[in-house]
Amino acid sequence: MLRKLLLPSLLVAGLFTGAAAQAETLRWARASDPTSLDPHAFNVGTNFTLLHQMYETLVNRDARGRLVPSLALSWQMTADPTVWEFKLRPNVKFHDGAPLTAKDVVFSLNRAKGPTAQVKSLLSSMVEARAVDALTVQVRTSGPNLIFPNNLTNLFIMNEAWARAKGAQTTQDAASTTENFATRNVNGTGPYQLASREPDARTVMKLHPQYWGRGQAPLQVTELVYLPIKSPATRMAALLSGEVDFAQDVPAQDVARLKQDPRLRINEGPENRSIFLGLNVGGKELKYSSLKGKNPLADARVREAIHLAIDRDAIKRSVMRGLSIPSGIIAPPFVHGYTKAMAAYPKVDVARAKKLMADAGYANGFDLTLHSTNDRYVNDEAISTAVAGFLGRVGIKTSVVARPIAQHSVAINNADADFYLFGWGVPTYDSAYIFDFLVYTRGKDGRGPTNATGFSNAQVDADIASLASESDKTKRDAAIQRIWDVVQKERFYIPLHDQMVHFASVRRLDIPVHPENEVHFKDVKFEGR
Repeated sequence: MLRKLLLPSLLVAGLFTGAAAQAETLRWARASDPTSLDPHAFNVGTNFTLLHQMYETLVNRDARGRLVPSLALSWQMTADPTVWEFKLRPNVKFHDGAPLTAKDVVFSLNRAKGPTAQVKSLLSSMVEARAVDALTVQVRTSGPNLIFPNNLTNLFIMNEAWARAKGAQTTQDAASTTENFATRNVNGTGPYQLASREPDARTVMKLHPQYWGRGQAPLQVTELVYLPIKSPATRMAALLSGEVDFAQDVPAQDVARLKQDPRLRINEGPENRSIFLGLNVGGKELKYSSLKGKNPLADARVREAIHLAIDRDAIKRSVMRGLSIPSGIIAPPFVHGYTKAMAAYPKVDVARAKKLMADAGYANGFDLTLHSTNDRYVNDEAISTAVAGFLGRVGIKTSVVARPIAQHSVAINNADADFYLFGWGVPTYDSAYIFDFLVYTRGKDGRGPTNATGFSNAQVDADIASLASESDKTKRDAAIQRIWDVVQKERFYIPLHDQMVHFASVRRLDIPVHPENEVHFKDVKFEGR
């Protein structure tokens, strides 16, 4: 059960009013722990969800996917279409009591664009950020960027003085094991401040006493305990026994059973995330295969054979228990540029796949390693095992190597995989986010950090770059379609499905599913409060 703590009267009078006088500790379980608390080092959804409790962004999205104010009260494109202006919220305090100023925003944007920051692709069009006055920031882009504010929903604002004093003015390098002070410590403006951190075990956050949102947000959760529990069975057992109050990453096979328990509440909805396979199409040979001197994945016929061999409907039926949306595109319907035509996927055709393999010179098949997460996406390892079975029918002998997202994401960022399961959410709700990270030539112009496929196409790169500066919507949409045409034709990604999200909690909590699979605990309410 949720723990109730009656605060001393002096603390109640000083910090809380009305219904909030009763403290509530909420224990929150997920399948994995964030890879770091450095807000700009990793582009990983698990990190973002935890960091949103302690750091804040200029703009955010509500549960309906709409852009809403956060640290910026307003934003607009100025008379100069290459300049966006943001008016900051006054009287905002960092956890150490320092006031938020425009200089902190400028520092944070520049930090997030640094060479070791995984989120830098979001700011690839930013030429300059400057503080006009204490509460006004202007950002100049390389051209009229129509969706620049959409890129800021996971770009957290740090305190410049704190970061510099602690030696954290640049980001932790996600490609190495090095850390900085921000890896394990936080000084944000968010509703909760870090009380303690035990990586892979427990993170405790307590209500920020100077939070600007008092009187605006419910703030009924006064202590938040984050518990990474890797085992799905153990995680669900903890919920059923009352050891945790809220659980994400609910296994699809447990949803029906949990819905029958009167003590629990299960909320569900589609997530703004696609699950897919990445293929090394650029290497001269496969690193994780006994086949040497060749790369069968570089052959379009082999990629088409893989596409035709996978039974997405069977994955939905048997692995996902009906709780997935099979798709032929690595973009969910939330995303601008998505079309139903591109989302269509083929019926399984083993005979055709075998012929393609033979035509490519692999009638006897070859062996391949499929690297997968085992703690990030719904039934991720089971999906990978099913894929291996389907590929075996066409002669591709596939071994599954499953690992935690903390290891997997580093390997993808280092392009250290031939064939891998991955998932991608799109917080900007625009195809450019997918293209910038997953399609653009890796490492070129600060883009493509998560393109581990080796795909590179100069014309595609030019079209992607144009999306950040094209002011004519019709021309921009035409470029988006041209890029998708190439992505769909080349099949260096094999889409599987869009993920469904389930939130499981004790009955007293009613937490709506967010398209980004996020929770903002400052807004959570308890029945009877």
